[in-house]
Amino acid sequence: MKFTRIAFLASDSPEARKALTKLARRHGNADPATADVVVALGGDGHMLQTMHKFVSTGIPIYGMNRGSVGFLMNDYQDNHLTERLKAAELTTIRPLRMVATDAAGKTHRAIAFNEVSLLRQRYQAAKLKIAVDGDTRLDELICDGILLATPAGSTAYNLSAHGPILPINSSLLALTPISAFRPRRWRGAILPHEARVTLTVLEPDKRPVAAVADHLEVRNVRDVAIAEDRKRSVKILFDPGHSLAERVLREQFRY
Repeated sequence: MKFTRIAFLASDSPEARKALTKLARRHGNADPATADVVVALGGDGHMLQTMHKFVSTGIPIYGMNRGSVGFLMNDYQDNHLTERLKAAELTTIRPLRMVATDAAGKTHRAIAFNEVSLLRQRYQAAKLKIAVDGDTRLDELICDGILLATPAGSTAYNLSAHGPILPINSSLLALTPISAFRPRRWRGAILPHEARVTLTVLEPDKRPVAAVADHLEVRNVRDVAIAEDRKRSVKILFDPGHSLAERVLREQFRY
């Protein structure tokens, strides 16, 4: 691809704004609607927002870390950007699709590139029923919450909840409980990517639960249906040797 028209999008951090000024002065700053590539300057949160904004547009996104963790980002350099873009490796990521129904019967729809999570809203643990492809697999899970993660999101919240790391190119999803109380030894499940997961909140008035798809939260949900969104995807660019697949693999050997 030719990367003659570059659109820069920066987070609100001083480091990202400073980088934007320097890079735009050198390369210009194209309108994202006509750009060949979007360069996101910030941390993983900003990268996720950029992915949501440009999902299914076909415009590749190249992130440079001006935040903290930067798992989805490349290292920041203010020179040789065009050469790095031409040499970058492409990864295609599909999001999850969440359909949540709240206490008022309203339906909320959202997508998530990392995970969809259900979390208790008050001091009492949540009670959830889990169904996969219409079959009930767990009648009652008492927990702080549960999440369904994509391979890209398996090293984020899912890993902190002791869920499995999934290879980025695998056709799998990770269903991981958060502080499971009963059944105490249930550690979750690895599901095929085409699985349809339905989470039903038991005793919702006594034990209210919120659902979160990346950065969108729905309070007082009654049931949440989650499946891979096969109609939408986003393209991300990584420097050679630092692809998302390599980062996920490397994460499994950290100690």
